[in-house]
Amino acid sequence: MYFDVVEARYERDYRIRLTFEDGRSGVVDLADYVSDRTVFAPFSDIEYFRRFEVDAGALVWGNGELDIAPERLYELATGRRVKYGNERTYA
Repeated sequence: MYFDVVEARYERDYRIRLTFEDGRSGVVDLADYVSDRTVFAPFSDIEYFRRFEVDAGALVWGNGELDIAPERLYELATGRRVKYGNERTYA
């Protein structure tokens, strides 16, 4: 899909520069995820956070045990809303 991540580069702190399949790019700041003491608790270790990979258009950590959907990353990085269902595809 147009919002799949095709390139990701760590910048600093909890910021990652992303490029998407549609050519758009932007920086996501995932610092808010650190305070989530549930599934994203491993992000409190910045070294763990920095070891992400791109897999099937998503950012993944720890051999795929943790990921963030490309749709959410697209919205955060570009400020454009991803629409679903009968809505128009592009915001």
